[in-house]
Amino acid sequence: MDSFWKAAIRHQLGAALDTVENAVRACPSELWGDPSAKPAWKERDVAGFWYVVYHTLFFLDFYMSDSPATFEPPAPFTKDELDPAGLLPPRLYTKDELLIYLDHCRKKFHRAIAALTEEHARGCSEFKNTGLRRGELLLYLTRHVQHHAGQLNLLLRQHTGSAPRWVKSATVRM
Repeated sequence: MDSFWKAAIRHQLGAALDTVENAVRACPSELWGDPSAKPAWKERDVAGFWYVVYHTLFFLDFYMSDSPATFEPPAPFTKDELDPAGLLPPRLYTKDELLIYLDHCRKKFHRAIAALTEEHARGCSEFKNTGLRRGELLLYLTRHVQHHAGQLNLLLRQHTGSAPRWVKSATVRM
């Protein structure tokens, strides 16, 4: 795949992840675990700020995997997020745990971009539920991460009066 497009995807999905990271770091402890501080989410009663972070990272990790069958989140995380019953995690995850998970996701996505070829990008995704080709799935993931980053920043503004600044392009880290 053309190096321009690889860099563009890396910088923009990376910027969305940087935005999530900045929100996590800016979140005060009283907001982190407050179950009443949550975005409106029709399909489930969300557990709060920390859960939005977890959900975002879980699905980035899931869709960056080779296939649903090979996906295995790192400990202490489970596959419960995939349960159609809408199971919440067994406990509140800490900032440190989710920052480690964010780093895991960032490394996974950098490896995937580095290995991406034009043929692979045009191929059908193993995730049939999306109906997307692999290359388009990367753009979908960028939108998903940024959507939730926006929710996190809105929660920060509503509860603290401020939020981290816009991230134009990722600081490329490996």
